[in-house]
Amino acid sequence: MKTVRLGIIGLGTQGGTYAGFIAEGKVENMVIGAICDIDPAKKEVSADKYPDVPFYNNYIDLLESGHVDAIVTTVPHYLHPEMGIEALRRDIHALLEKPAGVYTKQVRELNEFAASKPELTFAIFFNQRTNPLYQKVKQLIDDGEIGNIRRTNWMITTWWRPQAYYDQSAWRATWGGEGGGVLVNQAPHQIDLLQWICGMPKRVYSNVKYGYQRNIVVEDEVTTILDYGNGATGVFITCTHDIIGTDRFEILGDKGKIVVDDSKKVTIKRLVKPEPEMNASMSWADAMKVFMGGDLGEIYSEEVLEFDSVWGAQHIAVLENFAANIVEGKPLLAPGSDGINGVALANAIHLSSWLGKEVELPIDEELYLVELNKKIEEESK
Repeated sequence: MKTVRLGIIGLGTQGGTYAGFIAEGKVENMVIGAICDIDPAKKEVSADKYPDVPFYNNYIDLLESGHVDAIVTTVPHYLHPEMGIEALRRDIHALLEKPAGVYTKQVRELNEFAASKPELTFAIFFNQRTNPLYQKVKQLIDDGEIGNIRRTNWMITTWWRPQAYYDQSAWRATWGGEGGGVLVNQAPHQIDLLQWICGMPKRVYSNVKYGYQRNIVVEDEVTTILDYGNGATGVFITCTHDIIGTDRFEILGDKGKIVVDDSKKVTIKRLVKPEPEMNASMSWADAMKVFMGGDLGEIYSEEVLEFDSVWGAQHIAVLENFAANIVEGKPLLAPGSDGINGVALANAIHLSSWLGKEVELPIDEELYLVELNKKIEEESK
């Protein structure tokens, strides 16, 4: 296979964007094989923009049409695992939008099925993993540039959404339709990056507000304390009501600190000596000199890296990487099996707030599902 025929399931904002990239020839080794959407109006849109591309209103018909080698799912979150399994069952490669699902039990079933089809490509659309900035930060951590992690802090509140956003569709910001709020819609990329770069925490304690500043039933404000199990801790904060917004990610190690501002600038401060060594050797008199405006160059060096915005290019890179894996076996940047980690962390944050206590990872999947179904039942009433 030299060209992957991609089936786009869901011709909304994201599906339309991907179709545009491919139709414009921006994605190497990929063409549009077919399009599917249950909205009759999208058939006219498809016919107008992509007249030679077959259109289906049922995704199973698309999968069985013979027109596609692979699919991408740009549909409500609950449907991702189901569609992924049905594609793989028919020996069709699957690229799922984030999140991989709403709860880990369904994602685990997807992963187990995908593992039984190792000859197929199974990936997830974590486009931020293609961002050179975050690739650099991961490399710095993996290479031990700042030593052992002691603390992580990420405040990502640049997700401002007005009420009009939520009022666009009945399924938005509902437990039954979307499975959550900011944790499953806006912030999954940062949740993935946090665990991809720094590792999964062992325990989570969260304070989550539901319908705090918006007329919705799901979360629009999240503050979470992470415990990595080795003494290291972290804080993750996100919301959808901060119109000014902050995006600041700090990683403190025993040999320095990395600070990411606005996903554009990385500041790396490398200690001249590891902090434990400095602590053991520095006299109080020398410490006072530092506090009183001494030469900080004796304490740490500083490197600042600036990165350009790469929106759009990230999505194209994921599509190209997916196609390259199918065509030539190039390693995936975001294997589909990785999708469960972000879902697990989001589930833990929810469950901690529902139970009002710290929870351990992996969480009790059955308990989570029971509590989620309670939310869906209350919502329906």
